[in-house]
Formats: sequence, C-alpha cells, structure tokens
Amino acid sequence: MQNQDKHEHGHESDPMEYFRRQCQKSGLRITPQREAVFCALVDSTDHPTAESVYQQVRSQMPHISFDTVNRTLNTLCEIGAAFVVPGTGNVRHFDGNLSDHQHFRCIKCKRIVDFHHDPFDNVAVPDTLVGRFIVMHKTVCLEGYCDQCSADQIGNVSQ
Repeated sequence: MQNQDKHEHGHESDPMEYFRRQCQKSGLRITPQREAVFCALVDSTDHPTAESVYQQVRSQMPHISFDTVNRTLNTLCEIGAAFVVPGTGNVRHFDGNLSDHQHFRCIKCKRIVDFHHDPFDNVAVPDTLVGRFIVMHKTVCLEGYCDQCSADQIGNVSQ
C-alpha cells in the first residue's frame, strides 16, 4: 500500500492505521474484506469505480460479492476513510487519497486528475452551516478539457 506523507486534518502517514482508527471510532469490526477493499482503493493510481475495486479485490478473494464491495466503499465514505469524487455522474468514482488535494475532471474523456493548490486547502465553511452540520470533507473540483483533449480540441479548430 502506498504511504502518503501528509493527510488532511492531521491524518497520519499510515493510511492503514488511519483506517483502523476510523473503524474503531465508528464501532466497525476490521474484517479481511474491509481491509482488502480499503487497500485496493488506497493502492489505486486512478479514481476507481466500485466495479474496478470489486475486480481488484476479487483477484485476492474470489468469493467476495460485488454487493459487499459496494457496501464497504459506502461505509468507508461514511466513516471518513474514503470519499466519492464529486461530479462523476451515475457511475461513482472513489478516492482513498486522504492527503490534501483537489481534482480536475475532463468533461470530454472523464479522466480525473489529482492536483494540489494550497489556497484551496483552506476553503471556509460558511457561517450558515457552522454548528448545524458536521463537515467531513471539503473538496474543490475544476472541470474543463485535459491536456490530451485540449490538444484534440485545438487541432479540430485549426482544421
């Protein structure tokens, strides 16, 4: 599993330790299935769908069901050990990278790219929400054409 040096809100550099603590805080048992789903998500180099996490976990646990993987991903999001990348439509993409980062989503090819811009780390919670809601995650997602699709776009315009 990849180690990440800095996690938002003081999460330590060991994602597995953070996962275990979040499970314990939420009263969840740490099962081999939950660990496998979490590891597959954290080890992913992209922002996988439930189906791709399922395929990854199934290679190690052939008898695991898609429903178990999907429910586990939802549970990980509920306890703050993962989140759904916003704006990805009907097919949700999950992110196990809990370090401070933002996303760029290409509106043409749907690729999602992580980036980090320090000022976005400090997006303030509006006063109208403070005290009324528990904010578990703040995110910034920029949308447009990625480097590959913008090159295609420029090529099409000049023809």
